Amino acid sequence: MRRLLLATFNPGKVREYKLLLKDLPLKILSLKQLKIKEKFEERGKTFKENAIAKAKFYCRLTGLPTIAEDSGLKIDTLRGEPGVKSRRWPGYEAKDRELIDFTLKKLEGVPWGKRKAQLRTILALVIPKGKKISVFTFEGKLRGIIPQKPRGRLIKEYPFRPIFYLPEFKKTFAQLGFKKEIEIGQRKKAVKKLIPILRKIYPVNGTSKDF
Repeated sequence: MRRLLLATFNPGKVREYKLLLKDLPLKILSLKQLKIKEKFEERGKTFKENAIAKAKFYCRLTGLPTIAEDSGLKIDTLRGEPGVKSRRWPGYEAKDRELIDFTLKKLEGVPWGKRKAQLRTILALVIPKGKKISVFTFEGKLRGIIPQKPRGRLIKEYPFRPIFYLPEFKKTFAQLGFKKEIEIGQRKKAVKKLIPILRKIYPVNGTSKDF
């Protein structure tokens, strides 16, 4: 079975991606499984730059085909903030609760109709071939509204889920439950675009496509 590296230290994301990719003939490995401790520093100005750079970094480190992502919240009325800043939005590396409080403070007094936002994920796939690499990117978005207070359980390293309300479900992302989150989330939308490429590269039977 072919191996594919998932470049994240976040156990929640590892669980999520393994479920999303469970039907493929691949062994999904995490950085922790490979005992990799080197951390990639995100310096890009966009989600796409960060995702590609991260995937390349760990691909070169391990020699394995690698997927990496950069995700974040973009609030319309704040001109897309926090965007790539995400956890560093307050000017320092904020904890989950601090980031929730900071976000709600930023939107204090803003009416419901102007609290629209999106969760966005850019997923990068890097395939090594000798000294060269092939790079693919995929995007997933989920639209919602920032409520005036958190709703639902806070999961570590997923600070925005309790403050991301989905009108069609009348619940925040955090209130939906893990299975439903995966089913409708922005990562699912990005992975849906990724899977056909992985099937061509790693078919169940036959010869893989040369990229």
